[in-house]
Amino acid sequence: MQLTLWTYEGPPHVGAMRIATAMRNVHYVLHAPQGDTYADLLFTMIERRSTRPPVSYTTFQARDLGSDTANLVTEAVRKAYERFKPEALLVGESCTAELIQDQPGSLAQGMNLPVPVVPLELPAYSRKENWGASETFYHLVRAMVADQVEQSDAGAGAPSQGAQPTANILGPTALGFRCRDDVEEIKRLLALLGVAVNVVAPEGATPADLHRLPDADFNICLYPEIARTTCAWLKRVFHQPFVSTVPIGVGATRDFVIEVGEVAGLDVTDALAALDSRLPWYSRSVDSTYLTGKRVFIFGDATHALAAARIANDELAFEVVGLGTYSREMAREVREAASRYGLEALITDDYLEVEARVTELQPELVLGTQMERHIAKRLGIACAVISAPVHVQDFPARYSPQMGLEGANVIFDTWVHPLMMGLEEHLLGMFRGDFEFHDGATASHLGSEAPPKPGLVTAGVTAEEDEGVVVEEGSCSWTPEAETELRKIPFFVRGKARRNTERFAAETGLASITVETLYDAKAYFGR
Repeated sequence: MQLTLWTYEGPPHVGAMRIATAMRNVHYVLHAPQGDTYADLLFTMIERRSTRPPVSYTTFQARDLGSDTANLVTEAVRKAYERFKPEALLVGESCTAELIQDQPGSLAQGMNLPVPVVPLELPAYSRKENWGASETFYHLVRAMVADQVEQSDAGAGAPSQGAQPTANILGPTALGFRCRDDVEEIKRLLALLGVAVNVVAPEGATPADLHRLPDADFNICLYPEIARTTCAWLKRVFHQPFVSTVPIGVGATRDFVIEVGEVAGLDVTDALAALDSRLPWYSRSVDSTYLTGKRVFIFGDATHALAAARIANDELAFEVVGLGTYSREMAREVREAASRYGLEALITDDYLEVEARVTELQPELVLGTQMERHIAKRLGIACAVISAPVHVQDFPARYSPQMGLEGANVIFDTWVHPLMMGLEEHLLGMFRGDFEFHDGATASHLGSEAPPKPGLVTAGVTAEEDEGVVVEEGSCSWTPEAETELRKIPFFVRGKARRNTERFAAETGLASITVETLYDAKAYFGR
């Protein structure tokens, strides 16, 4: 037996809670002991939702196990229905309650409530959170469109001639990584293409909205871990094709637009021409050439890990030295992607294995979950979070998508800044011995308020020998304009620029250093 301190995913009933919490007018009755109510904190503390999850617990205790715990289930279901009046009830059990085999879903179905009751059979000891979310969404959708299945042969498919195409956006959930803002980016892209949004689910949807899912011409599978099973079923039963490209990164966003055009029968030429992101230009800029070839290790859920590898390799010119996921359901896709980079994928839910791989590879950047962020911090490696599991700071108040063109801009900032900070630390180390930047120096941002530094060469203060040239005290003076211009130079190279300028002035016989002298010296020493 292995004791696990951290885990990438919770048990499957937490996945069911993510679906219930994302939706409106749905209630989840969970057969669980007192201790399992901790999951509420994930939504109120981590995601900062303003309301508790719509979950009622049976909260049985040890003393209840000697009696009929099934009564606790029926009583909890009855009270939940009478109090919350949901449009649909989910009924399931936690990993602990699974052991006492009360079959809460069957008990609830036998109560003949006037709303759909969806029993959840989620094996806690062989499956994980994302699978639980996927199964819950799938069974809830099936329950809400059951009355339309028999008429589905007339089904959807291609949009009617001349009619505006409509799409469902499927997959965003509570506790998802940047789901809130991703949905807004996808809506913008669809609006650009002239596609109307029929339903977004599960996030923000009601059971009545799920009933309208077959009305759309096609579906968009935004997060395969959550929505692919449902999309495949809707395609099989209602003949709705689905878009499988996840638009994370500039290249994937363009591929997404092309796939939407193919599925909806639209000409997307103008839309492709209108797509504009700052990421390509920024990644080609002089600052970013420093980043070319940076060795990066990537780990997370499959959707974000696959997208990150493509961006790192194709759009930022990093070298992907490690790629892996904890999403065993999508291990095949990750293995195929890893092989394209000449790697062996790391498929594991043991963070110690991930830490060992990072330690072995010694990358310059780690892109992962909060678990990898902790690992990278311990090893002193730059890092950025790209995937759940996440922490409170990964639910920012600001707009911060991962998908679409703005998402690409956010990704550039998020990934590159830790490396640029690494560059600054490198320069700080290089100039630590500089007279203007040493451990005892006054902070350079104080400017003229800083006291004179020992050995500083300024007219009328001291003299210093620099590279064999002695600048006599008082041999030249700086005009106020030249001093102002000098202060625009980064502090860690400003002393060198001052010395070179004064040396240039001394050699050319100038008594006064002007702005022109400063730039003449720059040109002289830059030859």
